Amino acid sequence: MRLLVDHGNTRVKWRFDRADGTRVAGAIEQAAVGNGDGLMTDWLALPRVDEVVIASVGDRDVRDSIVDAARRAFGHAVIREVRTAARFGPVRIAYAEPSRLGVDRFLALLAAHDRAPRDQLVIGIGTALTVDALAADGRHVGGLIAPGPVLMQRSLVDATAGIRPDAEGRIVDFASDTADAITSGVWHAVAGLVERALARSSAWAPAEPVLVCHGGDAATLMRLIERACELVPDLVLDGLAAWTDRVAIDGARTA
Repeated sequence: MRLLVDHGNTRVKWRFDRADGTRVAGAIEQAAVGNGDGLMTDWLALPRVDEVVIASVGDRDVRDSIVDAARRAFGHAVIREVRTAARFGPVRIAYAEPSRLGVDRFLALLAAHDRAPRDQLVIGIGTALTVDALAADGRHVGGLIAPGPVLMQRSLVDATAGIRPDAEGRIVDFASDTADAITSGVWHAVAGLVERALARSSAWAPAEPVLVCHGGDAATLMRLIERACELVPDLVLDGLAAWTDRVAIDGARTA
């Protein structure tokens, strides 16, 4: 039995995959992890866990608390931490130094290709916005990184003296107050980056690629872009599962 843990910049998401295909899942804000007791409360209620597989891009101290909580909860379970590889199965990373590609993006690419080998843009939207081009044969063409909408808005407010919205804004075409103008501006900027990446995709894709969206703000983005987009909320966890399955198969072949 395995526990999959996705430690991002804002939240820690986890999923317990049972042998019968059913799942138990949970999430906690990174700031609430503390010494790991918050995770322990949920994890101690799980059946036996033999393996814990972690992907971490967040705070190092929080990562250490996650590992410690797993050790306390599951005793002698094997704990693995995934690292980005230049090649994993058919997926081949574009970076000359693959370790510089965030492991969350790496796992999202694995999961996207595992779901369907096709030309696609894999879009993650949370603290950061990431757009990765993935060809049908598994070739990672490259990607883009920009601030996510919340971070973009916070940066704007922190860097200016005269922009202080007094309420949460709405997304509109043209705003008549500051709150709506900021919220609309950052979201249209995010949507514009995705649409530009799509427009430029003819350089590597013979037909328009499929859009695959994940992350906490993916549903909002999907309402803004003028293309169909597949929502896969747990794409990174799915990538952890795909990584673990392949490691197990390859290990069995070489045993």
